[in-house]
Amino acid sequence: MKKAYLFAGISIFFCSTVSVTTKVLLGSLNNFQLLWANAFFAFVSLIVINIVTGNIKRLKEYKFKDYIISVLIGLPGTCLYYIFFYAGTDMMPASQAFIINYLWPIMSVLFACIILKEKLTVRKMIAILMSFIGVIIVTFKGGLEFDVTTLIGASFCALGAVSYGVFTALNQKMQYDSRISMMINFFVTFIITSVINAVNGDLFIPSVLQTLGFAYSGICAMAVTSTLWIMALNLGDTAKISNLAYITPFLSLILSVVILKEQFEISYIIGLAFIVLGIFVQLKDKKEKT
Repeated sequence: MKKAYLFAGISIFFCSTVSVTTKVLLGSLNNFQLLWANAFFAFVSLIVINIVTGNIKRLKEYKFKDYIISVLIGLPGTCLYYIFFYAGTDMMPASQAFIINYLWPIMSVLFACIILKEKLTVRKMIAILMSFIGVIIVTFKGGLEFDVTTLIGASFCALGAVSYGVFTALNQKMQYDSRISMMINFFVTFIITSVINAVNGDLFIPSVLQTLGFAYSGICAMAVTSTLWIMALNLGDTAKISNLAYITPFLSLILSVVILKEQFEISYIIGLAFIVLGIFVQLKDKKEKT
């Protein structure tokens, strides 16, 4: 149990640094360039993780059809999600972008109803409404500010949340080994972004500092985070471990204010509270059904 909480804690910390590292790395790059580099390091690190854990042997079980299905299921979470999230973070404060992006758990509920044919209960509808109210409060800072660029950035972050919601629902419908699937999909993401950057003339040789940033982002914030989270869920009480995830956006907000010197807005806390409360409302619905 102690290992479960240790793994979960490390995973949560790495995940909370995503907005900060993304904002720093986007200083001289666009979203496709950043994803190209990060996907490469995520892919390589997942190869190592799967070899060390002996999980790589599962590749023998995959037929050509399984690779195609795995890619179609995974790309919304490993490609589209990051393209939209990076684009949104580039247009607004990192703390604001991360909070809006945390709409994804509610999107998972919505797409579970659409794709998995789960019942859309009144409680779920209230949860979705609460989370959307939270996003509106964060985007417009409680109605005190309207900025077109911020609105576009918020739309990108919301699209990222939608992509991840689709991804989680599809993964429940067609279950494949997550570490193998992520390895395959980050490789495909790397190939896709390589083509996009080549066509746009945006391929580049990263500097030493950029390489270190990409390595941290791709290895720690992408590959290691998800791997440790899966291990934590397998070792500990799933419900208790899952609830720890709600620390992430609050910790991310603190890191953005401290490291990036972003202005703290009380509307962020209010909006985030609505989003998290919405998530808890729908979680209670699940518990009652169980």
